[in-house]
Amino acid sequence: MKKEAQKKPIGYKKLSLGLKNDMPILIMMLPGAVLILLFSYLPMFGIIIPFKDINMRDGILGSPWCGLQNFEFLFRTEDAWLITRNTIGYNVIFIIIGTFLNVSIAIMMSLFSSKRASKIYQTIIIMPYFLSYVIVSYLVFAFLSMDNGFLNKTILPMLGIEPINWYTVPEQWPWILCVVNFWKWTGYSSVVYLAAIAGIDVQLYEAAEIDGANKWKQIIHITLPSLKLLIVIQTILSIGKILNSDFGLFYQVPMNSGALYSTTSTINTYVYNKMISGGAKTLGMSSAAAFYQSVVGFVLVLLANMIVNKVDPDSALF
Repeated sequence: MKKEAQKKPIGYKKLSLGLKNDMPILIMMLPGAVLILLFSYLPMFGIIIPFKDINMRDGILGSPWCGLQNFEFLFRTEDAWLITRNTIGYNVIFIIIGTFLNVSIAIMMSLFSSKRASKIYQTIIIMPYFLSYVIVSYLVFAFLSMDNGFLNKTILPMLGIEPINWYTVPEQWPWILCVVNFWKWTGYSSVVYLAAIAGIDVQLYEAAEIDGANKWKQIIHITLPSLKLLIVIQTILSIGKILNSDFGLFYQVPMNSGALYSTTSTINTYVYNKMISGGAKTLGMSSAAAFYQSVVGFVLVLLANMIVNKVDPDSALF
């Protein structure tokens, strides 16, 4: 008597067929999955560093536990309020004004009748994004240098103003850093909104034009409502990084000038300066700051999404 063939589970063929059909996509996904594993998940082992008194002799695992002592340096230092204020303040400005500029430029780019002109202007405004902050810092220095700067040698004499040593005047740097940030990032960030505008059904604009709506009314009643979900998502993600700062912007552009720390020092630059000046002893403190930023960012994302979910459930992330 022949043994009955073992019955395969229902859906086995469908699963095998699905894997076979999706194999090219899975292979394409593999490099990205490996990178995420190496740079996002394996480093999670280091989450114990903020809770240890690290020394090179014993290593990470052998170093003694110290509880929350590494977190105290952020809150007991005299500069705790200063670096927190700067970090949050700059990010709030970048989120509000940056979102307005990104959406505005994307809408203007979409209104160009000439595709060639649109591509040219889009390329011009995106170019600063590809410059490293080392190059950007020297471009800023070329404008602000005391001896040969464009402002001190050309603009200020025309206005009858004496040359200013910009790298010793902290009061002016909030404006300078904001201008540099928007100049570098606005063009690149607007591409997301430009792509979303390109996906809006053209028939909506045609119907509005037939009804007598001008370009401004089309933007108000069609373009902006269509971008609402994307704007909310981008804002929520930005709020999650509100305790993080662009290290290159706040370290390279002011050239780490000590005279400017009151307006240019953020949590990231402060921790870095402490780490390079204190050696291995401050490694745990630096890790504690990074852990604190991540946890607060995660909580802020949840809170922001919860608020959006209450106000407009259709725009929430989850």
